Amino acid sequence: MSVNDLFSSDLKPVNLGLDMFAGYAREDSGLDMCDSAITETVGIGGFAMAAAPAIVALVGGTVDEAMGYSRTMNAITTGNNPNITIPALDFMGVPCGIDVRKVMETGILPIINTAIAHKEPGIGMIGAGITHPPVEAFQKALRALAETVEP
Repeated sequence: MSVNDLFSSDLKPVNLGLDMFAGYAREDSGLDMCDSAITETVGIGGFAMAAAPAIVALVGGTVDEAMGYSRTMNAITTGNNPNITIPALDFMGVPCGIDVRKVMETGILPIINTAIAHKEPGIGMIGAGITHPPVEAFQKALRALAETVEP
């Protein structure tokens, strides 16, 4: 398996609660651009929800859940970013550096805050929510990693 195989998949995110804005339906949404998923790898977005709990008004959930997401992501990351801290969590640095091994060991999938864009260009954002990448992406990544590491 090559690294390119990891990016040529039809795997879909796991929907936790994606809400469409009034007047729009899921059929109006475009494909996920994955930009939100990429921001999670450096500790912003869902990983930092405790730093901006007002975001739950847009993506759904509660302030307590936002705090919990930021704490829980510590279990699947390589560390915390001391340059981006969360005052409400005693200035804990945001969790960053998703470790595929930890994801598979714990069964905890990264949390993703995402916006939903319309399938037609120029219309813009038609919804938002919280989601997870599919576990199959991490299974494939772990296999690819195992093939590149010498025993």
